[in-house]
Amino acid sequence: MIYIVLGLIMTADDMMYSHGLMYLPVSTYSLICASQLAFNVLFTYVLNSQKLTGLTMNSVVLLTLSDLLIGVNHEYYESTSVSAGKYLLGFLLTLGASGTYSLILSLMQITFENVIKKQTFSAVLNMQIYTALVATVASLVGLFASGEWKDLKGEMDRFQSGQFSYLMTLVWTSVSWQVASIGMVGLIFEVSALFSNVISTFALPIVPLFGVMVFRDKMNGVKVIAMLMSIWGFISYVYQHHLDDKKARSA
Repeated sequence: MIYIVLGLIMTADDMMYSHGLMYLPVSTYSLICASQLAFNVLFTYVLNSQKLTGLTMNSVVLLTLSDLLIGVNHEYYESTSVSAGKYLLGFLLTLGASGTYSLILSLMQITFENVIKKQTFSAVLNMQIYTALVATVASLVGLFASGEWKDLKGEMDRFQSGQFSYLMTLVWTSVSWQVASIGMVGLIFEVSALFSNVISTFALPIVPLFGVMVFRDKMNGVKVIAMLMSIWGFISYVYQHHLDDKKARSA
């Protein structure tokens, strides 16, 4: 039952992420996703009894402020074909998806600690396989129920690199995401949901740079400041983890 619940939540989370990306450039999208660490701190404090320190809260504040900078970046409205309303919708959906993702991590930690109670690698695989299977089935039901499956052929034809490249993109995206997810769940199993999220957040401040280089996204001053604040927030948490580890070893 727990796998079904988590799988359905994952489905809703992925839908919010996907629709958010429709209305936001990669650089903006990735910076908003950095808020998942702030959400995770909140959920791990409430659900997993995570201890909060000054450095941890500093990380939360910086990441939250960096997202607010992106959200009020009105200059962006004038430089894109997406309307202000859709931009705001994309911002809210991505922010909601980040919060939901953090909730999923905390629920997984609770499941490992209070439900599964097994210190085996198979427990990690079961968590990933069964929840992903439920999410896949739910997504397929939504795809056919909405009638969007009829547009798949046209989408493949419009793909600039061709149908084969379209299929390979989907296949390898799925494979790489599953590998990353196993690592993420493994970190929850071995350490904590918060630590897993910190590691997954590590690349977020770097993604906007690739968005500029690959997709020609615009990197204005507000985005640069937001990116630097995200990096600062991440470093704050890493340093706190270093202090905790050092204290544990000396005890």
